Amino acid sequence: MAEKKKDKSEETFEVMDMVEYAKKQRWWNKIFGKNSGPVAEKYDVATQLAIGGVSGWCAGYLFQKVGKLAASAVGGGFFLLQMANHTGYIKVDWKRVERDVNNAKKQLKLNTDKPTKEVRTKVDEVQTFVKKNIILTGGFAGGFLLGLAS
Repeated sequence: MAEKKKDKSEETFEVMDMVEYAKKQRWWNKIFGKNSGPVAEKYDVATQLAIGGVSGWCAGYLFQKVGKLAASAVGGGFFLLQMANHTGYIKVDWKRVERDVNNAKKQLKLNTDKPTKEVRTKVDEVQTFVKKNIILTGGFAGGFLLGLAS
């Protein structure tokens, strides 16, 4: 780590700041070693596209199936609520519902001025990942769209 420089009369050493060295190392290199860098450094273009495409297709297919299930559950819940209201089992105070929805809208408008620091940090991390692995990300996006369509 420290380089040894040999002069004629005395030996000198270069002092290395370990904190700065540790900050420059990627976390995955600390855990998995030097062969665990970004995908773009390890695989060729065709492999990256294949990995991204297959994982994107799987994610898109699951997203489609779970989305249909969630939409059916929410729609069925509203349908049952309307049926119960219509037949007289429950009485919905629509004025109160409207007032509560308007209050919720006001709260959402107040909190949407600026994203929080945590959100901004995650967005920056995602942007960095996409820039470093653009081919893999493109394959994933294409596979995700195909998975949604199938």
